[in-house]
Amino acid sequence: MHEEAVLRDLRRKILEVARAESDRPIVRVRLWVGALSHLTPVTLRARWPEVVADSPARDGTLEVEVSGDPLHPDALAVRIVDVTVVDPPPAEARGH
Repeated sequence: MHEEAVLRDLRRKILEVARAESDRPIVRVRLWVGALSHLTPVTLRARWPEVVADSPARDGTLEVEVSGDPLHPDALAVRIVDVTVVDPPPAEARGH
């Protein structure tokens, strides 16, 4: 259950970033995973296509950094560190 909630929240945050970036394609998402989050890079990568299906991140890659520090204040958390979107086309290419 915890895993599903984290993945739903991850999708929601990715969609928020996409909207803020005019729905340009997302090419990379970097996550930080706390040592006590009970999520592994293998699990996250396996579920990634499902999480980003029908979203601007559907062709993007997932990078996962796992903390080894169970005493870190965010040891239970999964955080988005960075979202990389495709640069917008130059103004002249858009007809401006």
